[in-house]
Amino acid sequence: MLKKLFGDKSATPERLKPGARMRAIEGSSSAELAATLLIAPTALMQLNSDEARIIVSFMVPRIVTSGTTLIKEGDTADTDFMLLLLEGEVTVENIVVSRSTPVTVTVLGPGGLIGEMGLVDGKARLASCIATTDAQCAVLTRAALEKLSDQDPKTAAKLILAVALRIADRLRDTAEKLHMYSQLVQAMQQEIDHLMPG
Repeated sequence: MLKKLFGDKSATPERLKPGARMRAIEGSSSAELAATLLIAPTALMQLNSDEARIIVSFMVPRIVTSGTTLIKEGDTADTDFMLLLLEGEVTVENIVVSRSTPVTVTVLGPGGLIGEMGLVDGKARLASCIATTDAQCAVLTRAALEKLSDQDPKTAAKLILAVALRIADRLRDTAEKLHMYSQLVQAMQQEIDHLMPG
């Protein structure tokens, strides 16, 4: 399945041409699935299906077994990629200082995107992502994004904008949660002050 989806990825000059990339995935039901998942609400719905197919032609396959750590919180090496989950499930976890075990933030299934911030900035990972089942992913590296930018700047710009909007949405959601937690802490402190006067 994945060979057909991603075609021959050898870096010959012919292979790097846009037409050759698209021919490599032409007629592949798996490529269509990846493109469909890429534009789903769980991923980057700002893209259209033609743009998604172009992006898929720059991705490479990765098959992992259950228990594989795809991304490790705090890692600073090899962080300039994102993954599109095609099959399987991945748990996203954070380490909380006061706990001995990580906290599960979410569980992602097909269409889930992992590691977009690393694709953009290449900095330390903010969470761990662990395959809870055998999984198949499509990987987009920053180097592939740069090739996409050279060959199809409009699609690359839309991809970067879609990723930026996704990150902005998550940042807004986090800010709202922090505001709510701040109000909760303030209310608890007032209750403690009321119960334990001066």
